Amino acid sequence: MGEAGPRVPRSFFGRLGPGLITGAADDDPSGIATYSQAGAQFGLNILWTVAFTYPLMVAIQLISARIGRVTGAGLAANLGRVFPPWAVGGLVGLLFLANTINIGADLAAMGAAAQLTLGWGETFFTVVFAVVSLGLQLFVPYHRYVRVLKWLTLALFAYVGVVFTVHIDWLQVLVRTAVPHIQFSGELVTLVVAVFGTTISPYLFFWQSSEEVEDMAAGHEPDLRHEPAKTARAELARMRWDTFVGMAVSNLIAFFIMLTTAVTLHAAGATGIQTSAQAAEALRPIAGPLAFVLFSLGIVGTGLLAVPVLAGSAAYAVAETRGWTSGLEYKPGEARGFYGVIVAGVVLGLGVIFSPLDPIKMLFWSAVINGVISAPIMAAMMVVATRRHEMGVFVATLGQRVFGWAATAVMAIVVVAMLAFQGGP
Repeated sequence: MGEAGPRVPRSFFGRLGPGLITGAADDDPSGIATYSQAGAQFGLNILWTVAFTYPLMVAIQLISARIGRVTGAGLAANLGRVFPPWAVGGLVGLLFLANTINIGADLAAMGAAAQLTLGWGETFFTVVFAVVSLGLQLFVPYHRYVRVLKWLTLALFAYVGVVFTVHIDWLQVLVRTAVPHIQFSGELVTLVVAVFGTTISPYLFFWQSSEEVEDMAAGHEPDLRHEPAKTARAELARMRWDTFVGMAVSNLIAFFIMLTTAVTLHAAGATGIQTSAQAAEALRPIAGPLAFVLFSLGIVGTGLLAVPVLAGSAAYAVAETRGWTSGLEYKPGEARGFYGVIVAGVVLGLGVIFSPLDPIKMLFWSAVINGVISAPIMAAMMVVATRRHEMGVFVATLGQRVFGWAATAVMAIVVVAMLAFQGGP
């Protein structure tokens, strides 16, 4: 990989990278749909989920990043060193299936948002967004492409702007977030499961771990096991900062989406939201044209960020299990298998849109698949992160172990709840 050159102190924005992009990609159009449903159906009483999932999300994503940076290999490669190939291959196959469905749903939402804003061109813009996303991944080297992804995270703040277009009783928001009025029902459990599954998703684990490896390759840096102690400590501190900020952005935006739909759609009785485009359209007569435009632009911007993460995370996972060359820094001809998976994910995602399958039900089953595979992947990650054979002296800290296993237990409970209330939409 070459000798590590002298490190230049990073600016605030420069210290943010894989964690920020991962957190922002979590708020994709499908996630926006879930958060919109939550706010529309249960109002302010669903806001607690964002605060509850934050420390769990930070812990598991920090462990993902730590595995990549310490070992110099992505998550799938590390899982393959500890677990049987058939088990890792099965999980990766399900990840690819879930990601492909999610890509299709996100592209469809982006096209629908463009049509709502411009009044035409849903199919045209859906295809254009797919081509643009694919072109960036295929032809722009990682060290340049990552800058595009970082700037796209700013699209999320459209949802901060939406909040300031409507009246909000902030004291009531604070009270209901801390002490919600919860009446347990099948609908509430199903939606809480969806929120948890959307917030803590397997594709995010694979992406952040692999992007730490990409950053190392781009900077010609060795893994932490071969770094001087002082440099290693600095990198671990950078990862903590990056992940804490990235997950805070993710959950803050989720909070604002729930809050906006709670004080507008829920208050007006518009509780039947199923897609992000429907949420944007429903906002127009209730909250005004500015809220509608900001909400719609946010769908497009977050989709352009999320689709590459979904396709890329599946490509990293497949390539690492197969022993292929992988990485966005390579040209397509240098990593054919890796880029082939990216192309397949986007093309098949488009196929889902134009198939006779119900996209809403497909998205539901994508959430089911993610829920089923998340708990075993997280448990496997915790095993890897605590093994000195793989991690050396950089095994997970006590706090990471406690919160990481807690997150794993929560997701296992979520899976049971999801299967118990799997009536779907």
